Formats: sequence, structure tokens, C-alpha cells
Amino acid sequence: MADHETPTLKELWRQTPHKPGVYIMKDAQGNTIYVGKAKDLHRRLASYFSPTGATLANHKTRALINAIVSFDYFETRNDHEAFLLESKLIKQYRPHYNIQLKDDKRYPLLKIPKGERLPRFQLSRVRKEDGARYFGPFVHSQALYATQEWLNRHFRLRTCKVKNPGLNDFKHCHADVIRNCSAPCVGRISVENYNRNFDQAVRLLEGVGKKNALDALTEEMMQAADNLDFERAAYLRDIRDNLIKTLEPARRFQKGTPNLPGTVRPEEDMKELGEALGLDEPPAIMECFDISNVSSNHIVASMVRFTNGKPDNKAYRRYRIRTVDGQNDFASMSEVIRRRYSRILMESDAVTSRPPDMTLYQWLKKLSAEGKAPIKVPDLVVVDGGKGQLSSALADLEAIGLGDMPIVGLAKQREEIFFPHQPEPLRLPHSTGALKLMQRIRDEAHRFANGYNELLYRKRMKESALDDAPGMSAAKKRLLLEKFKSVAAIKKADPASIAAIRGISETWARTLLDYLNAPSKS
Repeated sequence: MADHETPTLKELWRQTPHKPGVYIMKDAQGNTIYVGKAKDLHRRLASYFSPTGATLANHKTRALINAIVSFDYFETRNDHEAFLLESKLIKQYRPHYNIQLKDDKRYPLLKIPKGERLPRFQLSRVRKEDGARYFGPFVHSQALYATQEWLNRHFRLRTCKVKNPGLNDFKHCHADVIRNCSAPCVGRISVENYNRNFDQAVRLLEGVGKKNALDALTEEMMQAADNLDFERAAYLRDIRDNLIKTLEPARRFQKGTPNLPGTVRPEEDMKELGEALGLDEPPAIMECFDISNVSSNHIVASMVRFTNGKPDNKAYRRYRIRTVDGQNDFASMSEVIRRRYSRILMESDAVTSRPPDMTLYQWLKKLSAEGKAPIKVPDLVVVDGGKGQLSSALADLEAIGLGDMPIVGLAKQREEIFFPHQPEPLRLPHSTGALKLMQRIRDEAHRFANGYNELLYRKRMKESALDDAPGMSAAKKRLLLEKFKSVAAIKKADPASIAAIRGISETWARTLLDYLNAPSKS
């Protein structure tokens, strides 16, 4: 009987996940010779185990690749954590091939000095035992600097370095004019009101009110775009993106090696969730809905599906809300639930084929198990929100005959799980895999919905190129986009195809193309 062959490095690499994380390269003696981070471990490790000619042309990289005999990797929840863990491991192992971070580089912190009547934020690189309060470390330095400046402006906080400023200091300071400081040092705002504003900024750094702040920035950004003020829209977009990076949650890694290859345990989490919710079996198929409702002009929804505890990206769906005027999360949730499961019923032909002794949901489950359903029905539906969103979703499920399909609401503020027709929510410990699985699918639905809103926003920005075209009207713009779908397609069109639209002449079509394809518009 032949001995089992040891898998090659390339074979081991092929099994690595498309997840953020950190990898450790080792030599023949088992020494750590390089530590690196990646947003996508599989793609990053390809440069070592399936290198291109350009990669091998670098003699230092070629020497490192030749020295690698084995490797380990650590999955992290996001690239923010990958940055922090990489720093910890480089300082721990001092690898030969690492140049960056070998000088004990420290990520920046945000500090509130102790004992100041009018508190302020300071940047720091070292956490001292000085009684001050520290936030961080923050991986994205530039994002932190921009966020600190925005916090100071938004909450009208002082930026002067004086410990307890007064009238004499104010005479030499123009921050109240330049940086929107509320000038508490001369009584333009009371100390109590200033400290109340400062506490709001602190709570935001702690993550309290993060969603409301981001939604407000996004709504203001889209309103600016609708008003064709694209410079301000871009400014607000940068503020929001920097705030997201700064407030991105990350674990604090202690010295020592974390468990490989990570802490996500889909099958165990699924089993635990099924037991916690009182389901007959672990929810192998979960679908979660979220409404992205940041502007009355941009109301969208997302549906994400997890299969066996992992994202099933091909099954994701996104929706533009059609029947709701204004911002109404309950009505929007009702519409998207109705559209999703009415389609499943229609494509499965379940209504006409159902035997009389089974409910529609039971029949769909049977068809799904036998592979006869075009779309497998979920074992659990999760809606992002509390009683209101859950009640709206349940009413539509009952209206189409799927009232017995398991459905819950997950309210983000306290991570409470709401059940149909039950007044009290379930609160699971934050350490449980069951809650973590619920949080993963909810956060993924939120990310996917926001991504769709971003896509529509960018499309609106591109379409704005038409607004200033000579002789453009709202009717012409609508007809052009209905036919060509995008500004890019219009640019590539010939005058005759544009002039084929009723009310548009070939002469004007040429003028439009000259305008759109001018160097300043490209």
C-alpha cells in the first residue's frame, strides 16, 4: 500500500478561504520568516504559490518564496482586524523578511486628557498610565485624522492645546470662526452644554448612534447630488467613508497565537440557533431582509441567503421599492416580503399542486427537499428590525398562505430577537454562536442594501453629466436613458441611433455627443 503523499504548498493554498486575515510563512527549521495581511487570503497567497513572472523578477520576493516550506493563516472578521493582528505578530516574531512595522510602529489612538474642565480630543501614539481615556488603536490613520476633524466641527468642540482656556487665550484664537468652535472659554456656550455635546461625540466613538449618523450623512450626500452640488456630495461621501473606517469594530489581540483558522463555526452556530429559536431542525437555509431608507428618492431593499451557515452570494437579491411613497420601513418591508415569496410560490406552482393535507409551506419544504422547487424555501426568515417590521412581514406571509414559515425580527439596538404574536423578545448572550450567526446575516443584508444604494448614487452622479448638455430637457434625458440605459452607452452611440428617438434631431444628437465626449467630460 502506497504511503500518503504530503500535500504540496500549492494544494494547501487552494484550500484557503476568500476571507480577510493574516498569513505566516515558515522556513525548513519552522522559523517564522514573514508575516503578511490580506483582504482576501486566497488571492494574496496566490502571489506566493502561483506567482507571475513580474513577481519573481523581484529578487527579494523570489528569495522569500524559495525559503517557504510551510505556512499558517488566521481568518479575521475584517481587514481592520487583519492590520492589528499583523502588527502584533510582527512584533512578536520579528520575521527576517518583514521591513514594515519592524520599528515598533504604533497605530494612533484618540485621547481625552484627564482633569480638563472643557474636554477635548488629542492624537496619541502611546497609551500611558496617566488617567486619560483612550480610544483605539485605529488602523486607518488618515481616516482617523479626518474623523477627528469632523467630530470637532460637527459637535463644535475646542481644538486648542491650553488645558483650561479663558478670555486671554480667546483673544489669540480664531477657531470659533475657522473651525466652528462653540467658544465655551468665553461663555458663548455653557460648560454644561459643551460637555453634553462632547459626550455625544464620545458615544459616537463608542458606536452608539453610528447608524443614525451614517444615514444622516448619506441622506445629506444624496440630497446634495440631487441638487447638482457634487463637490459637497463628494465631501460628505468622504466624511461618511472615513467614519465607517474609524468606527469599524475590531478585537484586541493579546500576545500569543490565536486559534487557527478562525472562530466562525457555521454548523455548530446553526445547530445552536435552531435550538435557541425552538425550530425542528437547524436552519440550513436562512434569508434576511434589510431596508436602506436614507432618502425618499433612494429606497431600496436587500435579501441575502445563508446556506449551511455561510453566505450564498449567487442567491442574493436586491429591490427598488415601487409602491411606497416617502420613508416607511414597515410598508417597504411588506412590499419586499410579498414580492420575494409570491415569486417562490409562482415558480414552484405550489398553490395548484399542493395536496389538501399539507400547508403551502410544508409542501414547498417537501418540493425543496426532493429537488423539485426552482427556489428552495428557507428554513428561517430574518427581518432587520423589531416588532413593527416583523408584523408587516408576517401579515404579507399570512396573506399569501405562508403564515407558518418560521420568521423572526432582530432589533439592532439591543440585539433582541422578536417572535410572531409574542410580546417579549429573546435575548441571547453575545458570546453565543447562535447570536453571532444572526448578526452575520443581518450585517450582510445591511451591507448589501447599502451597496445597492451606493450603486444608484453613483449612477445618479454619472447621469448628471446629461443635465448641463446644451438643449437638454427632462423629457429628452428620460428618453435617452430609457433607450441606452447609461451615459457610457450614449457616448458610444452614433448620431443616427440617438436621432431615432422621437423629438430628437440628428443635428442635436451630434451636439450632444460632442459635449459628452469632450476631454473635460471623459
